[in-house]
Amino acid sequence: MNFLQNMLKILISSILFFFIGSHLSAQQIATDYPNKPIRIVAPSAPGGGFDLVARVLGSKLSEQMGQQFIVENRSGGGTLAGTQVIAKAPADGYHLIVGGLSNMALNVGLHKNLGYDPLTDFIPLRLVISHSYTLVGRKDLPFNTMKDMLSYAKANPGKLNFGASGPGTGQFILASLIKGMGNVDIQLVPYKGAQPVYIDLLGGRLDLFFDNTTTARTYLESNQLKGFAVSSRQRAPDAPSIPTVIETGTLDLEMETWFGLFTPVKTPQAIVERLRSEIDIAMQSADIRKKLQQGSGRIIQMNHLETEAMLKAEVAKWPKVLKSAGIVPE
Repeated sequence: MNFLQNMLKILISSILFFFIGSHLSAQQIATDYPNKPIRIVAPSAPGGGFDLVARVLGSKLSEQMGQQFIVENRSGGGTLAGTQVIAKAPADGYHLIVGGLSNMALNVGLHKNLGYDPLTDFIPLRLVISHSYTLVGRKDLPFNTMKDMLSYAKANPGKLNFGASGPGTGQFILASLIKGMGNVDIQLVPYKGAQPVYIDLLGGRLDLFFDNTTTARTYLESNQLKGFAVSSRQRAPDAPSIPTVIETGTLDLEMETWFGLFTPVKTPQAIVERLRSEIDIAMQSADIRKKLQQGSGRIIQMNHLETEAMLKAEVAKWPKVLKSAGIVPE
């Protein structure tokens, strides 16, 4: 009996030692982190939503955590290149990626060989901001509503042209969805960014563009372009006169581009929790929220379970939507 009692005591002591040791280890990881600069990859060129989120959050987190958050722009392949880099990076809390609709959901339906899985290769820390897109067109177009635009496109196949940024961007996807879901023959004209598109729109060489609402607002407020519809479920707060796509009665289409910070999947839980806590603190700042919103953005407030559920829903939704519109993975 004494032998059994001694063995039981040894077993209980070992278990307690393991759990106490694990707890202290996790505490130590959280206490020591960060002890060197942290890299945030924005999988796009400077400017735009990915870059904005990386720089606004990076600057605030640097201030809060006492270590520099260095933003690295890694464009290429419609957000593929930068995202693939972090999918293969060490899971130590020093390599983060700005995740958005493009690289975490749309790419699943656009590429056969993605090189990463949004659901199994990354942990979403927090989603922080969502932006709609606005369909704008040159002032002298012979129609003023999205319904009339689609009617014109059907009556004049191949005549209307849409500006389209890179294949993985929301601008390209929305133009493609209008073409596929609207069953119209429109020409998609590729560009390497939004600014060249606006030059041609204002110069009368291009007809339409579905761009980020924040960027488009400047041209609408100055009355340089027409606004036809916004892609979100609700109207943009700074352009309440422009209907949503669904409100126009033309297409059952809703799309917002969202952004947040992600980390490789095997990052220690203590570091994950530290980063989530620091992002939550940063998002309490009115100045940070204002910088991220840029007038038309919608602040996202979700816990990690809600974030994971949303991500799963988006990854399941968009490949089906793209396929139904005739967009096949390449």
